[in-house]
Amino acid sequence: MQDSDAEPGSGGSRERAMFPLGSPLLPGAILPLHVFEPRYRALARRCTDNDEKFGVVMIERGSEVGGGDTRSDVGCMAAIVQHSELADGRWVLLAQGRERVRVMEWLQDDPYPRALVLEWPDDTGALSTDERRAVVARLRRVRAQASELGALGASAAESAAIDDHLAELGDVTTDATPWSFQLSALVPAGPFDRHAMLTAPGPTQRLAVISEILDGVEELLAGR
Repeated sequence: MQDSDAEPGSGGSRERAMFPLGSPLLPGAILPLHVFEPRYRALARRCTDNDEKFGVVMIERGSEVGGGDTRSDVGCMAAIVQHSELADGRWVLLAQGRERVRVMEWLQDDPYPRALVLEWPDDTGALSTDERRAVVARLRRVRAQASELGALGASAAESAAIDDHLAELGDVTTDATPWSFQLSALVPAGPFDRHAMLTAPGPTQRLAVISEILDGVEELLAGR
């Protein structure tokens, strides 16, 4: 099936290969994958042969390996930007998050997880320059505090790259949706907080979620 094909009578939803993971993928974020399960090898073959995207959803309960998991009904499409098939049949993929989607119906996991998905655009909304600078400044303060306490969880090079990106985001005035997702990717958060950022209806609500996450991080840091 080509990337633009829709399922007849599905209300615009499309059948997509799906890759449930332990953490959600955000639009714009980079996702490296080492594919070894036979079902996901077949997924990689389908997507690379047909230049197709695949969907990524968070596993809410269960394991990434073997199936039998409980999956979120909101995810993100991923486009493969680099790939390599190894001699033993494993794949190394580098994908990037694209549009957000809702899962309308899960299909049989044969030969890999599949679902009918419908694109879910952000609600329209604007973020002022002051709002952007304020949340960026707060995130930078939290990261600096975490670094002083040895709780940043990133190498010096990774931390420097994030700080540089945050400095850039403080002065960016591009569309609020991609901006808010770029910021979300830099927030220190676990899978469920990251999922809350993904599922926020629009950029204004996403900033509110980020503020709540930073409240929690600051509380944890204060107790160290």
